[in-house]
Amino acid sequence: AAEHERPLMKLAVVDYGAGNLRSVLKALYAIGTDPYVARVPADASGASGLVVPGVGHFGATRALGDDWRAVLRAPAVPLLGICLGMQLLFEGSDEAPDVPGLGFFAGTIARMHGRAREESNAALKIPHVGWNTLEPIAASPLFANVEPNAAAYFTHSFAAPPGDGTVAVTTHGATFASVVDRGGVCGMQFHPEKSGRAGLMLLRNWVRRCSASV
Repeated sequence: AAEHERPLMKLAVVDYGAGNLRSVLKALYAIGTDPYVARVPADASGASGLVVPGVGHFGATRALGDDWRAVLRAPAVPLLGICLGMQLLFEGSDEAPDVPGLGFFAGTIARMHGRAREESNAALKIPHVGWNTLEPIAASPLFANVEPNAAAYFTHSFAAPPGDGTVAVTTHGATFASVVDRGGVCGMQFHPEKSGRAGLMLLRNWVRRCSASV
């Protein structure tokens, strides 16, 4: 790279033991950032953005102690929650009622229910695994250059209710919040790093927000 070019933006990916970070790091590197793993709160210092990924049980977020929660509750830079990381942005989850969420968005994460499909009378499968459509319901810079009705890759059994800050929904039996965005904090219930061109574009748009905050 030429000396006059800006250095790659450094994004901190929080490691709290919930899932493989490799695919998230790979995707962030592919879109021109310099991601690194933050294992303790001090590691987040100097980052241009914070990413909280995660797969599995909400109880795994218990590993984020008070020091981490203080950093995440008052982020100095844009914050992105992916999958379980998005669920953490809400008040809590029925999956682990004793573990509080960060409370950026109102509501409690609840188990999905596979309502019967009218045409086949067959129950929808839970967990919800595979590709499904993102339906924007409010304006957000995250969707710049993202094709209408883009599909994303999901894998989850619990989901957030649509509400204040929801900018896209997805339907699987019932309609749930699939993208939230408000005040520098956003979440994606799906895995953008596994969602092809649309997923990478959503990540790029979030990274632009990080560059604006530097």
